[in-house]
Amino acid sequence: MKSFNILLVFLLVVFSCKNEKFTPFGEQIAANGAINHEKMAVAYQDLKVSDTLQTKFSGKVLDVCQSKGCWMKLELSDGKEAMVKFKDYGFFMPKDIKGREVIVNGQAFVESMSVDDQRHFAEDGGKSKEEIAAIVSPKKTFGFIADGVLLKE
Repeated sequence: MKSFNILLVFLLVVFSCKNEKFTPFGEQIAANGAINHEKMAVAYQDLKVSDTLQTKFSGKVLDVCQSKGCWMKLELSDGKEAMVKFKDYGFFMPKDIKGREVIVNGQAFVESMSVDDQRHFAEDGGKSKEEIAAIVSPKKTFGFIADGVLLKE
């Protein structure tokens, strides 16, 4: 009986350990210490335009630049999203990662995005001409400049 209990505890420990694997992009970062996307949404609410916050968070990819992978949008909460660009265009992401989980490290900020920039990103994202034409006013956005990204395998 004692051997059975030891075996049971051993199996629980082995199967409860997360052995997540990631593909790195940009600077090398560690997966530990990242906050989840809901906590990041709260952190964004506390920022004003031109404020910055050095942070690391995890989230699901909602969209990726279909031109060359030079930006991606990550889910926050309540339908909000963060527009992630890559520091000094030093790296790009694969174009087929929509729906995948990532961890990003870098600077979060809030900005007012111009109509021209919104239209440019909508075009890169493959939106229709009608969707692009419907963009007519600046929009408060949550931005992020990532120096490193981990793509969950």
